[in-house]
Amino acid sequence: MSATLTTPLPAAVWKPKHNPWVIALVVTMATFMEVLDTSIANVALPHIAGNLSAGTDESTWVLSSYLVANAVILPISAWLATRFGRKRFYMTCVVLFGISSLLCGMAPSLSWLVFFRVVQGLGGGGLAPSEQAILADTFPAHKRGMAFAIYGMAVVLAPAIGPTLGGYITDNFDWRWIFYINVPVAIASLMLTSRLVEDPPHVEAARRNPGKVDFVGLILIAVAVGAGQVVLDKGQREDWFSSNFILGFQIASTACLISAIFWEYYHPHPIIDIRLFKNRNFTLSCVMMFMLGAAMFGATVLLPQLVQTLMGYTAEQAGFVLSPGAIVIIILLPFVGKMIGKVDPRWLIAFGFAAAGVGLLNMTSVNPDMDIKIIILLRVYQMAGVAFLFVPIQTMTYVGVPMEKNNNVSGMINLARNMGGSIGIAGLETILARRTQFHQSALSAHTSGFDKTFQSTLSSMTEAFTQAGYDAVTASQMAYAQIYQMMQAQAGWLAYVDTIWVYGLLCLAVVPLAFFMRRPKRGAGPAVGAH
Repeated sequence: MSATLTTPLPAAVWKPKHNPWVIALVVTMATFMEVLDTSIANVALPHIAGNLSAGTDESTWVLSSYLVANAVILPISAWLATRFGRKRFYMTCVVLFGISSLLCGMAPSLSWLVFFRVVQGLGGGGLAPSEQAILADTFPAHKRGMAFAIYGMAVVLAPAIGPTLGGYITDNFDWRWIFYINVPVAIASLMLTSRLVEDPPHVEAARRNPGKVDFVGLILIAVAVGAGQVVLDKGQREDWFSSNFILGFQIASTACLISAIFWEYYHPHPIIDIRLFKNRNFTLSCVMMFMLGAAMFGATVLLPQLVQTLMGYTAEQAGFVLSPGAIVIIILLPFVGKMIGKVDPRWLIAFGFAAAGVGLLNMTSVNPDMDIKIIILLRVYQMAGVAFLFVPIQTMTYVGVPMEKNNNVSGMINLARNMGGSIGIAGLETILARRTQFHQSALSAHTSGFDKTFQSTLSSMTEAFTQAGYDAVTASQMAYAQIYQMMQAQAGWLAYVDTIWVYGLLCLAVVPLAFFMRRPKRGAGPAVGAH
């Protein structure tokens, strides 16, 4: 990967044999399939646990195992694509994902399902980096914005409709079909990729001269990312570092990460090219893609959770709350793609984070009496800002990066987004739990015999239950229980509002970073000087 390359045909001359837009649609098919699978299983967990005679806590490994395997393969996908050829690696990932999806649907027990999900995660993790590198090489610099806009539609739409689609399939058919539906998509993707996608000369040259295998770096990175993902996924349930299980994984992750950074920096043929971080645009793009992942995935988990737990919405109704926001992004993405070559991308990024932050802060006005239409509008405001982020960040990532490094760039920028999503969701759960406890304690301080409002409420409720036919003792107990439920609900609302504030302010804090990026030459596209 770091070996000296001899490119038979200059990058500026090479063009794909087939229509680039057809190639973009082909690779987007697998993108949609893989991203959809990260969210579609969420609502089916209770059904999976019941059908396979497992506990609810055990069933969460269906999600965790996929995310861990996905995270492990992402950072080494660039080396694998270089070692075996990008097209061959990509098609292998599609085959692996399709076969493992079929086996997930046929799994006779939870243990087998978790194992097949690991295999599925390994296949799915290699898809996104390969697809983005294919797009970066297939399109000239001035057209990449629109190409990434098409790709971005799949990335945004899939997690938005995943929970709704998963709930519909589980309720009306069987949970196994959430995996079976991947099989025909994988077959179609495989056939079209075989005919239409090709490796450019620099990829072929790199495959013939891959360099020595960095087994030490491979192991260090796999352990660092995999253990880190386990910490993020299980941390809140195990009360973080008070658990020896979590502490052990965190120590292993940190030690391997630090070792990997030094090892990869000085190794002549690294699995991950650490030197890419010397490129200011690449480093800042990773930071902003991390924040985009945290904001997008965090908000996508937060809002359905809020309306289902505190407002009594069904899974299908919660899906309807998310869907209009995704539609707005799909409408705006082509516009953003066209603007890339006309407007300084740094302004688009700054506007996107500012709009997303303001949209989140506006969402703090949510309350139990709010109509579903208002909640949908609040979601739309937030996602309209997100539409201005994915394409500009994705294109600015390649500014100043040589074409032969596209595989590395794609793998690392996807890892940044996925880790942002994992940390965003873990942070969401932690903030919610801690702030709920805080507000419960604060509200409990007013539920005493010395608080006139509490005594007045308790008396009126007790009287109402007494008039309904209950004896005095039972009526008093039911009144206390009713007040406790009200207090829990109020604490929950306040905790959700606090969490939204945190994520909104984080988005606003990222805005200035956009202007530290190196500005591309006007009209020349996002990768001027890269090749």
